[in-house]
Amino acid sequence: MTAAAIVSALLLAVTACSEDSPEQAPLSASATSSASASEQPQTSASASPSGSDRSTPMDIRVTLDGQPIAGTLNDSPAAHDLASLLPLTLDLEDFHGTERIADPPRKLTTENAPEPEAPKTGDLTYYAPWGNLAVFYKDGPSASSDLLVLGHIDAAADQLSGADRITIEAAP
Repeated sequence: MTAAAIVSALLLAVTACSEDSPEQAPLSASATSSASASEQPQTSASASPSGSDRSTPMDIRVTLDGQPIAGTLNDSPAAHDLASLLPLTLDLEDFHGTERIADPPRKLTTENAPEPEAPKTGDLTYYAPWGNLAVFYKDGPSASSDLLVLGHIDAAADQLSGADRITIEAAP
């Protein structure tokens, strides 16, 4: 435990003083904390599970039924995995009167998932057991480790609740 604290403190000091790009420092953290020497290097998002490293959102352009809307993806590994699939257009269907759901072309990673949080209106989420995306138009139930919040869409609840088609693209 003490060795981990020392490594973390040194890593923080090196990262704070380094002029290297932000992607390089977490990659080093992954290499020093890796349990297996045969593991492939991971991207900065999947290498660091701390919440503070997820504070840099990625802007996305969302289109709901032809209407453009701003949105962001958080810096979690699952959100980065979703970003690798963009642009993505999906048909939405209602689920439990709180969210619109759709199936992406493949399951997303759940490695190094952030702490569970209850979804809020406008949250874009991933339900790991089923492998589907969900856009909440009402606040969701309590936090669950199976439901990963990937980001947020800046739209009114009534626009989200009636949406039949969503397109998600990286913002220019």
